[in-house]
Amino acid sequence: MFGRTLRNGLVAATATPAPHHVTRHAVGQVTTRHFKRLNVRSGPGTGYRVVGSRRVGRTLPIVCKTYGSNVYGNHRWYKLPHHEGYVSAHYVSNRSAVRWC
Repeated sequence: MFGRTLRNGLVAATATPAPHHVTRHAVGQVTTRHFKRLNVRSGPGTGYRVVGSRRVGRTLPIVCKTYGSNVYGNHRWYKLPHHEGYVSAHYVSNRSAVRWC
């Protein structure tokens, strides 16, 4: 916090602006081999309903990783931002470290 001197000799305090918290997501790319689209599910498992899909090659922001149902030996699922859903990590090649949920 810094101050400045006013004409009457008083020091006025100026507030330091609060830092803007920028959420940085990990990044992954859809890499399914057998399908053209990857299902996005409402929860971390194949038993959850499909709420959307992403095309092969598309870059995805990833909020965090969690455990879910098994997909070809991989129990890890990635959570997408803004309540978009979850995708199986088996079909995503992450380009940066992903934190646990």
